[in-house]
Amino acid sequence: MTLIAVQTTDPLIDACGDSGRSYACEQVFDWTDNKFLANAAEWVLDRPIRILFVLIAAWLVSKILQRVVSRFVDTVAASPTDERLRALRERGPGRLLIEQTEQTRSTARAETIGLVLRSIVVASVWSIAALLVLGQLDIDLAPLIAGAGIGGIALGFGAQSIVKDFLSGLFMLIEDQYGVGDIIDVGDATGTVEKVSLRSTTIRDVYGTVWHFPNGEILRVGNYSQLWSRALIDVEVSYDTDLALAQGVIQRVADELWEDADWGGDEVMERPEVWGVQSLGSSSVAIRLVVKTEPSQQWAVERELRLRLKNALDEAGIEIPFPQQTVWLRNQGDHPVPPPPDPATIRTHRLATAHDDEASE
Repeated sequence: MTLIAVQTTDPLIDACGDSGRSYACEQVFDWTDNKFLANAAEWVLDRPIRILFVLIAAWLVSKILQRVVSRFVDTVAASPTDERLRALRERGPGRLLIEQTEQTRSTARAETIGLVLRSIVVASVWSIAALLVLGQLDIDLAPLIAGAGIGGIALGFGAQSIVKDFLSGLFMLIEDQYGVGDIIDVGDATGTVEKVSLRSTTIRDVYGTVWHFPNGEILRVGNYSQLWSRALIDVEVSYDTDLALAQGVIQRVADELWEDADWGGDEVMERPEVWGVQSLGSSSVAIRLVVKTEPSQQWAVERELRLRLKNALDEAGIEIPFPQQTVWLRNQGDHPVPPPPDPATIRTHRLATAHDDEASE
């Protein structure tokens, strides 16, 4: 006798699936015993609710992460300068202008960093949400994820420099290395920063040339105008000058600049100092004068000081030396040059002393 196995299929499984079937599909199939109505109920009632739940969850997560990013950005923007600003404010009421400048700078930096990080957060959250929604629509995500992975690898190899520039620009903003209006030295060019982005930095030098530097190519940065600057002048006087007198004249000129209402407290931040003799040159002695100034004002202060120092040194009769050279002219016709002596006839002092000692013995 032959037994024939007959496999029966559960109508509920055939209508709503074996696993992951929805409650709406089961209930409608139990009520109507109709496969089409059960599937329609799942697509009309159950799947939209799941998709709506995914979208609401993505929106909430996005808002929470954006708030976290905002707090992080505010902390990063404020922490590098709070201590320095507090020290500067204690020096006098004029330092309030520095506080306002730094607050404006920190606000602009925070907005830039926040915009970038929030964009990354929003793009990441909603990309994941889009994949979950596609999964709810029974779309096979494996080919999409595989294709995205291959595309990401290809993009990573082809855009290494762009990623490098992006990361360098982001860390530059977080560390507040420089900003728009600063005067910086990046090696190949020195000038005023006109534009800063995550991709590149734009600098205009003293000749008016505009330089564009990818952030990833900037290996080191010298900032001439962050918080405060320093005017440094080496005043050279001749060797026969009374150095105490020269230092007194230089200090008097610097103090007059400090007490000048047009300079002191605005461009000059602290009373100037004469540090003393800096170097001994071939034809002059250099006396160093240093002045702490507002950011980017050191060159204007140096030019004003040089003008006043020149007038004061001239009035005091102190010579500002210049390279000099003595030239000897010989007329060999009137005064012939004698022949050189015979080396054998030249005796050193040491040999003469030894000979005298032998003679005395």
